[in-house]
Amino acid sequence: MAQISDGVILVVEDDAAVRNLVATALDVHGYRHREVASATAALLELTSAADVNLVILDLGLPDRDGVEVIGALRGWSRIPVIVLSARQEDADKVTALDAGADDYLTKPFSVEELLARVRVALRRQAGEAPAASAQPAQYRNGPLAIDFEAGVATLDGEELHLTPIEYKLLVLLARNTGKVLTHNYILKEVWGNAVASDLPSLRVFMATLRKKIEPSPEGPHFIQTHVGIGYRMLRVEDGRP
Repeated sequence: MAQISDGVILVVEDDAAVRNLVATALDVHGYRHREVASATAALLELTSAADVNLVILDLGLPDRDGVEVIGALRGWSRIPVIVLSARQEDADKVTALDAGADDYLTKPFSVEELLARVRVALRRQAGEAPAASAQPAQYRNGPLAIDFEAGVATLDGEELHLTPIEYKLLVLLARNTGKVLTHNYILKEVWGNAVASDLPSLRVFMATLRKKIEPSPEGPHFIQTHVGIGYRMLRVEDGRP
């Protein structure tokens, strides 16, 4: 069944074959979309059009790196960005995610997986996640604090600059402090599915989150890894786990 989106998905891809593949998939599933082949055209579209609600972005653009497009966009907008790139190194993923990308999918890719990620991004943007009724508005764990209503996390009183996925991971762990959350559970809650190929992305996001909240990566203070199982938020008392 086609799924109609109220807004427009902007596809930024200079490879005509890939661009046409993505456009066809979006067409078949009822998504409105426009396509551009350069960073310049993408930024022009994003600054002049008010109906874009999701960007699917290649990084290897002919006139400017896609990471720069993300950085420029984040200067004025929180429109979700799904990176679709041939770059498979963790360092490239970290760079894009730190710049403000919401998700990262490597080429060659599954069209069905891309569409699943599009659905998750649009649901998240529309606020269709289950309401956290009867949940406290504030969270504190030693020097780490989260204001759920404001969507802000702080460490020692300083605001943490988290990507949307990093923030969602942190909130999920915080709301389940002391519990071991399996990889599959986290993937379902954050990505909307538990596809095994998403596990490397989860590890990358968890690594970038840890860099921002852990005093020492060698000795986890907040997030404990349970090898082969998942992760757990430790309860910190008086600054100690």
